[in-house]
Amino acid sequence: MLHHSAVTYSHIPVWFYTERAHDASGWLLDGLIVLDQAFFMGFFFLIAGYFTPPSYERKGPRSFIRDRWKRLGIPLLAFLLLVRPLVNFGSMGEVRERFAEHGAGMPYWLFYLVTWDPGPMWFVEVLLAFSLVYVGVRRFRPEARRLGGSGPLRGRSVVAFGAGLAVVTYGWRIVVPDGTYVPVLGLPSPNYLPQYVSFFVLGVLARRRGWAPSLSRRAGRTGFAVAVAATLAYAPVVILSPSRALEGRGTWQSLVTVAWESAFAIGVVIGTAVLFRERFNRRGKWGEFLSRHAFAVYLMHPVVLVGLGYGFRWLHAPAVVKFGVMGVLALPVCWGVAWVVRRLPRADGVL
Repeated sequence: MLHHSAVTYSHIPVWFYTERAHDASGWLLDGLIVLDQAFFMGFFFLIAGYFTPPSYERKGPRSFIRDRWKRLGIPLLAFLLLVRPLVNFGSMGEVRERFAEHGAGMPYWLFYLVTWDPGPMWFVEVLLAFSLVYVGVRRFRPEARRLGGSGPLRGRSVVAFGAGLAVVTYGWRIVVPDGTYVPVLGLPSPNYLPQYVSFFVLGVLARRRGWAPSLSRRAGRTGFAVAVAATLAYAPVVILSPSRALEGRGTWQSLVTVAWESAFAIGVVIGTAVLFRERFNRRGKWGEFLSRHAFAVYLMHPVVLVGLGYGFRWLHAPAVVKFGVMGVLALPVCWGVAWVVRRLPRADGVL
């Protein structure tokens, strides 16, 4: 939610409502977005992969698939049919003008079709695809049934994984540079697909082999240290040549970028996993409430952010200030909306 709040007032207009920054603070939001994008969706896929094997074992293939369609497919459909029309209307005038230049009209149903995409629910759509692939693999790999430890995660294995991910991502971005759009899955960032796939697989392996409990506190501190050191080393490259660094297309700046992303993402994930295991491995009343409503927040937060964006159009302030105002207001409002949505008939069983 805060990521999309930052996008709203940054120089990266990839949201349903945006106000392009006209002051220097917009670059701070751009930096926050780059840092987030480098790891947080991959982290989500890793967490999803981690909980996939026990769910499959508990339910079996048919019930697992049925549950995935229910808990992922229904929210995706709800977003496309109910939520998306509430947040995408702002671009209708621009699209209608393009059609008018060619002498064509633009009814709403046509606008809806030509601008179709799953928005932030692309994660749910891709996760559903990953889940179906996992079921297929399990059918042909019965030996993958076993859950249990196979020894601690070795540092050299982590380094090898990071190096391999960087090499694959570098090659991938020659073919799929930044800004490429994948119409089938609606991926807003297909240039990160190697990370998404590998982190989901890594999550599955971490659960099967018991890697998470084996991570030491030292590993967590090392992870954060690597992430910070890599970022400090990378900063001059992205500051001096941001377009070449982030675009891809086989430049040396792109090679440095994917090396930083791999080191940063792996370091932050390991550090955060250890930190939360050691310091925040309990949930009180409020933690339980926030956790229970998190998926509904993910589904409904575009409505809140777009509404607040239009509501604060009159406010003339630096981009980072408007981001702060939106963030402070959106957090309680999103969870309030989620609380209401989950009390609709049968919504609690899906969300």
